[in-house]
Amino acid sequence: MVNNSNPENSDISMDVRTKLSYERTYLAYERTQMSWVRTALSLISFGFSIAKFFEHLHATQGSQAVQTAPRVVGLLMIGIGLLSLMVTNFQHKRVMKAMIKQCPDLPKSLSGLMSWLIVIVGILAFFGAVLKFK
Repeated sequence: MVNNSNPENSDISMDVRTKLSYERTYLAYERTQMSWVRTALSLISFGFSIAKFFEHLHATQGSQAVQTAPRVVGLLMIGIGLLSLMVTNFQHKRVMKAMIKQCPDLPKSLSGLMSWLIVIVGILAFFGAVLKFK
């Protein structure tokens, strides 16, 4: 317990409390970013699965298989996942930049790096789904 009767101790403990509050806020932003990554990855993978399933169905059943609507749904899901992930990446970068300006001791964001890697995977999935349908 900190003795608040001494002004010097009060200043030091306030500094530590402020630093800890920045760290808690930083970790909350990291958790939020990772939840966006999970959501976008689910959309991308589910959209890719839908697109590939109906591509396989079209290959086995020929012209009898439904091809346009499921393809569009799959590609839209991949696109929405990518768009949401890119928007949240820019927002996360902006917030982290402002927080590091206030508290320079905060570490680099690993969730931001992971998020950009998932964007690359999503782009590859999108083009993989589009190019296989031609």
